[in-house]
Amino acid sequence: MPVSTDEKKIDELLSRSIAQILPTKDELKKALMSGKQLRFYIGTDATGPQLHLGHSTNYLLLEKFRQLGHEIIILFGDFTALIGDPTDKEAARKQQTPEEVENHIRDWKSQVSKIVDFDNAENPAKILKNSEWLSKLNFADVLNIASNFTVQQMLERDMFEKRIEAGKLVYLHEFLYPLMQGYDSVAMDVDVEVGGTDQTFNMLVGRTLQKRIHTKEKFVISTTLLENPATGKKLMSKSEGDYIALNDSPSDMYGKTMALSDVVLRQMFVDTTLLPISEIDSILQLHPKEAKMRLARELVGIYHTKEAAQKAEKNFVSTFSEGGVPSDIQEAVVQKGALLHEALEKLGESKSELRRLAEAGAIGEVLPAGRQVVVFKDINTPVERNLTLRIGKHRFLKITIV
Repeated sequence: MPVSTDEKKIDELLSRSIAQILPTKDELKKALMSGKQLRFYIGTDATGPQLHLGHSTNYLLLEKFRQLGHEIIILFGDFTALIGDPTDKEAARKQQTPEEVENHIRDWKSQVSKIVDFDNAENPAKILKNSEWLSKLNFADVLNIASNFTVQQMLERDMFEKRIEAGKLVYLHEFLYPLMQGYDSVAMDVDVEVGGTDQTFNMLVGRTLQKRIHTKEKFVISTTLLENPATGKKLMSKSEGDYIALNDSPSDMYGKTMALSDVVLRQMFVDTTLLPISEIDSILQLHPKEAKMRLARELVGIYHTKEAAQKAEKNFVSTFSEGGVPSDIQEAVVQKGALLHEALEKLGESKSELRRLAEAGAIGEVLPAGRQVVVFKDINTPVERNLTLRIGKHRFLKITIV
């Protein structure tokens, strides 16, 4: 597949959803205009079973570079996930087991493949795991990599400073995380790394190692994070359980999108859809609710189908505007007398999350008219009859006893 040097497309790519380019935007543009195939990559640690729309910004960008003819690598951090990225964390992450990581990573390709083409005959995107090289490093190798950096450099990271000031612990293995992520760039000999602004420190470690080990420049593209401009809070947070997953059901994806604040619409359209900016500007002239419905249709269409988006919208209107219940809700079949949490686990939530929802009064029975009549505060309540439950704002579950 020949590399495209279409200047208009390159300029658009370097201006949308991008916060910073290092060393400079002009130098990266020059490299892209040279006609040489560049090797791009993004790494994501397998710390959970789902990817969310916050991740999609990077994958959408990489797919556009792939379409220009560049080599794309999707790196699943199966080894680095064992430690956990300390970025933006006020406490050390719980270390994962190899079994947990493999379970998390199992269906990631199916999620990413909604955006990135792994089956293209001429230039398919590639998948790698960093255990292929990190697990083979010996202690001498680690010492050699570490010798390129100082303790002072590591302590410059905001979250380490904040934790030290607050009297919280910083573990030595957390200092090693940026070195491992940086070594990924060396092992794959990449030209460009893409990641969110919260990953800039780690990406620059890789740039330093590429220069010193391969005597080669590595470009760093920091993409914008999905944030509420009014509060500065992340829109997609796994740790807080507040996100739209790439493998959410059409109804969940549509409903969660409709629950977003009006002030985030522009960024959501720009960073999570493929619509041209000119079309986005036109959509944003509509009433916020209509614009949000268009966004919800667009997202469901990307990760499912246009037909699924239309059905999800119909269900949403029926449920939230007319007080009904979706026609395609999940069903859990349990024995009479089974505990409520046994049925609720069909939703894929942990027992602790289900308990939190119940204690918050977010699990209740719904009658056909949409009236919530019984709130279940205890997930250990025995189920004695058929129920239709509403969980939170936009999830439903039909429980059938046998």
